[in-house]
Amino acid sequence: MDNPFGDAGTANYVLLTTFRKDGTPVGTPLWAALGDGKLYVWTVTDSWKVKRIRRDPKVTVQPCSVNGTPQGEVVEGTARILDDAGSDRVRGLIKRKYPVQGWLIVTGSVLRRGKRGTVGIEITADS
Repeated sequence: MDNPFGDAGTANYVLLTTFRKDGTPVGTPLWAALGDGKLYVWTVTDSWKVKRIRRDPKVTVQPCSVNGTPQGEVVEGTARILDDAGSDRVRGLIKRKYPVQGWLIVTGSVLRRGKRGTVGIEITADS
């Protein structure tokens, strides 16, 4: 399996850092799943991180604890907000990597918000 993300590609939690207009970094701990050499995360569609990525797709990821304490090497990358089909794929990857919790959280979220209430994000590591 191609993993350009190092430890972040296999960590239980990654710290996804997006950037405000003034350049201030904002980190968020998230579940992430590796697939085809890219890292995928899943979040609420109207979250600030999604808005920041739409404005500036440059991000960093690194392994972290559940509460966001960084625990490894920072990897720079480019994020892309996925369409409905891509977001469905990410939901499946999350359910597969986190079998019980992932299934409960993803299924509950789809029931509560609908499929358009959450979105997948694809992260490509910079060379």
